[in-house]
Amino acid sequence: MNTTIQKKVNNAAYRTSIAIGAPRWKQLAWYFTNILFFQNPLNVLSSLKLSLLKGFGARMGKGVVVKPSVNIKYPWKLQVGDHSWIGENVWIDNLSDVTIGSNVTLSQGCLLLTGSHDAARETFDFLSQPIVLEDGVWIGAKAVVAGGSRCGTHSILGINSVAEGDLEPYTIYKGNPAIPVLRRIIN
Repeated sequence: MNTTIQKKVNNAAYRTSIAIGAPRWKQLAWYFTNILFFQNPLNVLSSLKLSLLKGFGARMGKGVVVKPSVNIKYPWKLQVGDHSWIGENVWIDNLSDVTIGSNVTLSQGCLLLTGSHDAARETFDFLSQPIVLEDGVWIGAKAVVAGGSRCGTHSILGINSVAEGDLEPYTIYKGNPAIPVLRRIIN
């Protein structure tokens, strides 16, 4: 007979410890800016979105494209290199820093998710870790990159795949959890 006592999650005891990194007025201003100019599918002006991101503290490289219906949690925790592409319906849920290198493609509907919870604790404590996408990375449509992941230079995360750790450079990954399936050779 199993005599271990099983505890239950206690959401009433949950407390968040996230360091948002901006005063309340800035958070509120970004909330409405994000809705009106980023999540709005009618706004196709990437140059306007880049100016707004920079105004809110994002570090944006040259030639970055931000497509319609993009959701970015905190621009002051975002850095994007030159000539990177953020596709339609991408969600950058950056409760921690997200660093995106140059010539990176975030395909339609992909999710960069820095936050999670400690499932082993009764208080379900909040956890958040940064994400780094090195130069030349391609995140496929509807793929998910979890906090604490580093996608090595020119790695690919396939359609609908989930990365919960590091991806080796020049390697293609697929599945949930993502596993290496092919070495990438660029001619």
